[in-house]
Amino acid sequence: MAMKKYLRLILEIVMGLLLAGALAFGYWSYSGKKHVMHELTDVSEGADEAKDEIEKLTQALEEAKEKVEELEPAAKQLEALKGSFENGVVLQDYEVFVKSLKGPISNERQLGLGALRMLSKGAEDPETVSAFQKALEMAEWSSRVKSICAAQNALAAAGQKVKVLADCAAEKPEAKGHKKGHAVHWDYAGDMGPENWGDEFPTCGKGTKQAPLNITGPFEKSKDVLVVNYKEGPLKILNNGHTIQVNVEPGSTLKINKDVYNLLQFHFHRPSEEQIDGKPMAMVAHFVHKSAEGKLAVLGVLLNEGKDNEAIKTIWDNAPKAEGPEVVFDKIKFNPGALVPAALTHYSYEGSLTTPPCTEGVNFYILKTPVDISKAQVNAFPFKRNARPVQPLNGRKINAN
Repeated sequence: MAMKKYLRLILEIVMGLLLAGALAFGYWSYSGKKHVMHELTDVSEGADEAKDEIEKLTQALEEAKEKVEELEPAAKQLEALKGSFENGVVLQDYEVFVKSLKGPISNERQLGLGALRMLSKGAEDPETVSAFQKALEMAEWSSRVKSICAAQNALAAAGQKVKVLADCAAEKPEAKGHKKGHAVHWDYAGDMGPENWGDEFPTCGKGTKQAPLNITGPFEKSKDVLVVNYKEGPLKILNNGHTIQVNVEPGSTLKINKDVYNLLQFHFHRPSEEQIDGKPMAMVAHFVHKSAEGKLAVLGVLLNEGKDNEAIKTIWDNAPKAEGPEVVFDKIKFNPGALVPAALTHYSYEGSLTTPPCTEGVNFYILKTPVDISKAQVNAFPFKRNARPVQPLNGRKINAN
């Protein structure tokens, strides 16, 4: 009897174990299937996302194809146009025409010469690049903005390193009060004076490294060494409506340590834009230079009221009385170095163009030694006041040596 009880107990235990095993197997099987279902769900969702991406890419590809098809006729027209100029006959005729003109050619014709060279000789031709660079140097912002943009964009297309101005990047809406097709005007007084330049030229109002500055201590020690090497050349002068500007033939340089900058032009402000301890001088001459990398450096020569200046006399005697294009005097040889003092000790700071668009990233070197200019010569300058007020320092350091 007792044996039967033990056998029954053992049987119940075995049955319990079998039942537990069956339950465990069933749970494991269910969990496995559930995990597989989750994975299948994830794969399905991933496939749906991939399908959406493929549809988007397919749509983008179709749109790109449509744009290519739209541009194809224009590309063919451009190729046909280029082919018709490749023989160089039109370029030769235009060059003969330009040489036959009396006096300097206009900025627009210089730009046209660059365009013809690009069509005839290609973008890699050094003279093509030179023609566009000359057009850019001849341009004056307030009245030549379209030419500046065209020249900069052409140089960029030719593979040259040139920073295209923001004003050239996209067509801007016409400013209030200006007729369509006219460049935005600015002045040194009235509604279009310096306090309002920022309305049309944002950097003039919002820039944090603007020029000119009131030069006052304490100063940081300057490690820059300047070497001026200006060359004599024909006097090229213009009245651009804001100042008297002298354009310079290639070859005159300013060396700052190991960096070489080419002198493009110099111009005048009355009174001096830079102040020394809060006091301006009678005038200042700004010599504008540009490196091969496109960096700008301005050498400032302060003009102090004193004796007659022979170099100033030459410029004033030949300067146009009214606004107009550049005038070239081939028989008058002028060396810009005649306006530069022997001592090149200086103040330096990082600033901007002092006229619209007030582009920043311009390094200024203001010479400590002033040059004489007589009171009569100051009064003979055709602009009574063409100086921008000094700008906030905004934490910048002024260097001196």
